[in-house]
Amino acid sequence: MENIAWMAWTLPTAIFFVMLALTLGVMTWLGIAYPEAERVGILRIPTTRGDRLFISLVLAAVIHLLWIAFAGTDPLLTLPIGEGVEISSLWLATLISLVSAVAIFRTV
Repeated sequence: MENIAWMAWTLPTAIFFVMLALTLGVMTWLGIAYPEAERVGILRIPTTRGDRLFISLVLAAVIHLLWIAFAGTDPLLTLPIGEGVEISSLWLATLISLVSAVAIFRTV
């Protein structure tokens, strides 16, 4: 465990990496099961599923960094579990990121 002590391994961090691995797995399966063709969306450039995933991930990073810069990470509420589990306002940024990813996959 000392080899990974430099990383702040929290539940949100673990959820992030698990979801990223699952996303890459699903994208790999989709690429094998359903070969894709490039399509032209509102950006007027041909994009593949991988391109749209990359754009979504970069936009999610930008949304989260801007959220931290302007809104902070203050807890929204505390759940009455044990000594109390705080729910960060970053979950709202995550929700915005998911909605923007859906929009990107549908229109770009």
